[in-house]
Amino acid sequence: MKIARFVLTCFALTMFLFQPVHAAANGPVALVLTISGAITPATQEYLRRGIQTAEQNGAEVVILQLNTPGGGLDPMQKMAEDIRASTIPVVVYVSPRGGWAASAGTVITLAGHAAAMAPETAIGAASPVGSQGTDLSTTEQTKVKEAMKALVRSYTERRGAEATALAESTIESAIAVSASEALAAHLVDFIASDINDLLKQLDGFTVQMANGPRTLHTSGATAEDLTMSIIEQLLQLLVDPNFVFILLSIGVQAILIELSSPGGWVAGFVGMVCLALAAYGLGVLPVNWFGLAFLIIAFVLFIVDIKAATHGGLTAAGIGSFIVGALVLFNSPGTPQFERVSLPLVIMVALVIGISFAIIVGIALRARKKPVITGQEGMRGKAGIARTDINPTGQVQCGAELWTAELAEGQGRIRAGEKVEVVKMEGVKLLVRKM
Repeated sequence: MKIARFVLTCFALTMFLFQPVHAAANGPVALVLTISGAITPATQEYLRRGIQTAEQNGAEVVILQLNTPGGGLDPMQKMAEDIRASTIPVVVYVSPRGGWAASAGTVITLAGHAAAMAPETAIGAASPVGSQGTDLSTTEQTKVKEAMKALVRSYTERRGAEATALAESTIESAIAVSASEALAAHLVDFIASDINDLLKQLDGFTVQMANGPRTLHTSGATAEDLTMSIIEQLLQLLVDPNFVFILLSIGVQAILIELSSPGGWVAGFVGMVCLALAAYGLGVLPVNWFGLAFLIIAFVLFIVDIKAATHGGLTAAGIGSFIVGALVLFNSPGTPQFERVSLPLVIMVALVIGISFAIIVGIALRARKKPVITGQEGMRGKAGIARTDINPTGQVQCGAELWTAELAEGQGRIRAGEKVEVVKMEGVKLLVRKM
């Protein structure tokens, strides 16, 4: 994970260096970031880059539009730290309508110097789960919950006792509340229909920064969007369980193709790239590694079915093992829904792989029934032309090769230029007869 984060940081810094610097606007600038999806290392670097860009360009405020079902505790903590350390006020805005800031998103929202929600949005359900997506042990759960509650208490002290109690309840009891309920408890500062409405309400609002209070001046502010870079979008895609599952399936199958017919490089290269990308996603997602055992068994069964005459029986067993392995790997009990792989996708990929191997098995079985076309058996019945008189020996040409030939039993003299048929091959000599 440390190596992956180092690579991720290098990519993000590279994109930051090539990020265009906006010319100073006539009025204040609000830099708008948008995170829609799981909280991951990619979103962490995106937020960090956004804050750095805002500080570099002297923006009045950073608005983080957030719609997330949650994510990892580590990137959540890093994002909260970056928000609190920012010299530019960061306003977290739960948006659009129907969106929510669940789990890790709740803590990130509360970490903002100001917080707002769109109508018909929700916040809460922040109880932590283990790295495997399962419930934590009693001791570990207590430690993590108490640490998170202490964190949100520090963020909500200025909001009053009711807000602090509600924030703790989202962690202790997985409570979730609507935008109006959150506003009534002073858990958030505003309900805004859109960015322009939010900027109007923020004008004159005082936020508490590390160096003291600051009053925002957002009247007439220009909202400038900062989208995720291509690298950040790619890394965000690599933690989609469905995409990781497809990469894993393609990678393993490509490697098996390379091993079964060595000498090429395309299948092996594609397989290694897919497995490397899948490894990054598996390192971030809450997976149950025991599922890999079933996936390996599935591919072993596919390969054995090619070698053994089971007529597809092992392929059928391999399909079942593949489906079980994928579900155990990604969909163990307690794994959040947004981090689960699609069951129809698993079945479809399993069937495609199984059918592919079944076709290979069929080709192998047909090849076994074909007559031998090489060696001594392969020469029998072939036609050729006598290049010299054969009486009783001479030379004939079969295909592009010149052979020593001898008359088969009961055959008379064969003259040069006449067509012959191979009766039998003895060592490096052909027994022939006239056609």
